[in-house]
Amino acid sequence: MRKVTILQYRLFHYRLELFERLRVLCSQKGIELNVVYGQAFGKEKLKNDVGDLQWGRRVENRYFPVKEKKDLCWQPMPEDLKDSELVVFMQENRLLSNYYWMLKRCVGGPKVAYWGHGRDFQSNAVGGVRERWKRFFINQVDWWFAYTQMTVEHISEAGFPKDRITCLNNAIDTAGLRRDVEGASEAMVGQIASDCDIRPGAPVGLFCGSLYPDKRLGLLVDSSDIIHDRFPDFRLIVIGDGQSAPFIKEAAMSRPWMQWVGVKRGAEKAAYFKVASFVMNPGAVGLHVLDAFAASLPMISTRDAKHGPEVAYLVHDENGLLTENDPEAYADAIASMILDRDFYLRLATNARLRGDDYTVDAMARNFADGIERCIAKQ
Repeated sequence: MRKVTILQYRLFHYRLELFERLRVLCSQKGIELNVVYGQAFGKEKLKNDVGDLQWGRRVENRYFPVKEKKDLCWQPMPEDLKDSELVVFMQENRLLSNYYWMLKRCVGGPKVAYWGHGRDFQSNAVGGVRERWKRFFINQVDWWFAYTQMTVEHISEAGFPKDRITCLNNAIDTAGLRRDVEGASEAMVGQIASDCDIRPGAPVGLFCGSLYPDKRLGLLVDSSDIIHDRFPDFRLIVIGDGQSAPFIKEAAMSRPWMQWVGVKRGAEKAAYFKVASFVMNPGAVGLHVLDAFAASLPMISTRDAKHGPEVAYLVHDENGLLTENDPEAYADAIASMILDRDFYLRLATNARLRGDDYTVDAMARNFADGIERCIAKQ
């Protein structure tokens, strides 16, 4: 079988299902898929978002701390995988091993491919050195696995041939979440309602994701204060952990209507989505927008946050809402859904329909087809 290796400097738990399905699809095409992954380091450990792949190859990364910036990382490759025909790695400037494989490609080594955004959508300096460096290396690989169509457009504008780009339509296992939401037990839902003092028919906002500054958690709390003043039955539930957890914990202590419940997964996470009315995510939007869609919940965010390319899935006034970076504006948008049931139901219905377009099955098929095309191309 032809050998292909994907490098992940750390393995996110939400990627496990993708790799399981991708391995099967590659095997059907006569391709042996290997996933090599390392460990989180520094502040990334606080996100508590890593998983383990039984058949994957775990290695020990070497990290080189850089003050106030992301740490540089060298990821080793197991000896028996160095003869892979294709090596796929994430498009991050700090991954030193990427440059080794790109140099090796120039002297008869394996084909190499980027998997990424094309640019840092969360950068404060779009024209800065780091972004110019990233743009230069866009064209130093054989293939691109682009997160979304936004990435395709960016890298093709940078001169990379479109016939060597695979648009993955980045996704997570929303089918499992949807099943869990629909099958959430009355006992579990009732317990959450009791613990959070949720009255029948009351509006419930849900935040679910990593807790860090780009999520605009201050705006989340400030706008929730305004909503609660207008609608005393309103409740806010925060799921997640991270470096900004102390801020959320302190805010919840002085607000009886706000609950921070930490990290939740599986059926327990689904039960919280079941009791929610909408997802409040005023900061950076990424893959978790698909969680909202899977649960038939509109998401409310802000236009100018440091979004990932998946924000393309969130369409204002169709399956969610985008507001200015202002607590009053954010609260007004949510109030418009609370006060207009038909408007809310239209957003919720479209969110569910939109979620059907982005699944981990479709992403795995796109990935497998791209791998096959890449190794076949002369």
